[in-house]
Amino acid sequence: MTNTNSAQVEREDAALVVEASTPIENRWSISAVTALFEMSFNDLIFKAQTIHRENFDQNKLQLSSLLSIKTGACPEDCKYCPQSARYKTGLDVERLMRVEKIVEAAKSAKSNGAGRFCMGAAWRSPKDADLAVVEEAVRQVKSLGLETCATLGMLDEEQANRLKSAGLDYYNHNLDTSESYYKEVITTRSYEDRLETLEHVRNAGMNVCSGGIVGMGEARSDRVGLIANLANLPTPPQSVPINNLVQVSGTPLAKADPVDDFEFIRTIAVARITMPTSYVRLSAGREAMNDQMQALCFFAGANSVFYGEELLTTSNASVDHDRDLMDKLGMSPELN
Repeated sequence: MTNTNSAQVEREDAALVVEASTPIENRWSISAVTALFEMSFNDLIFKAQTIHRENFDQNKLQLSSLLSIKTGACPEDCKYCPQSARYKTGLDVERLMRVEKIVEAAKSAKSNGAGRFCMGAAWRSPKDADLAVVEEAVRQVKSLGLETCATLGMLDEEQANRLKSAGLDYYNHNLDTSESYYKEVITTRSYEDRLETLEHVRNAGMNVCSGGIVGMGEARSDRVGLIANLANLPTPPQSVPINNLVQVSGTPLAKADPVDDFEFIRTIAVARITMPTSYVRLSAGREAMNDQMQALCFFAGANSVFYGEELLTTSNASVDHDRDLMDKLGMSPELN
């Protein structure tokens, strides 16, 4: 006999048994994802770690470096973003960087141990002339032996194909939150717009990087909806960044109530279980996490981090600190 009661067994069965014949759109139901969130913490983390070990080396960490190649003056109204032209955050607006500067930053990232180099630009969508610069940057960064990633806003079919031809490995376009809560955060582009960009990226043959942000005032049901939407994409994203909101003064979400630490870790674990072969990235907000919380996130299935002392416009954990933490945990960078 075990101490597990029948109700718990039913919840676990509902969440964890997904038949191979299940239609893609029903791969993970809302009730099944909810049941995962409601599992006891120990059982949830154990399940996530077990699945993680079945698909990845549990002691390897994929290191990504992120560079803002065009900063600020974005016309969108994302309430979390200091780069929106609508908010006064004290951010200095910067034009698109020259290719040689981007490549110089990529070389520095590689020398520090990064295996993937991500380029971010604050655009609603890229103009053709700007996209040409990004294409050349992608070609040169890729020639360094780094995986390449970009986040440039919405893409049409032609733009996605151009980036693929340049050699871009990953394209990041987050869903951010559930479809029902989305309108509380962003009004200048729709949820469908985001899904359409992801479709263009998939059709072009690039890997999808898509995740979300927690701590924006959403309910657990919205975190459930986000994970379900990601897991039920035609192909789950190859990379799933989970961000803990960085509250930036001047943005509408500067005083949002932070999500509970254990709830954040649960979100990581549920992402790992529902998307077992995806890289789950512990992303923004990591600087404010202590080592113990980060270690629990890794145990819950996170196997990727942004590496370097600055994200697009906010600070990140230092390289030295990350190296010390990996040493403490017996982890090492995943090599390309």
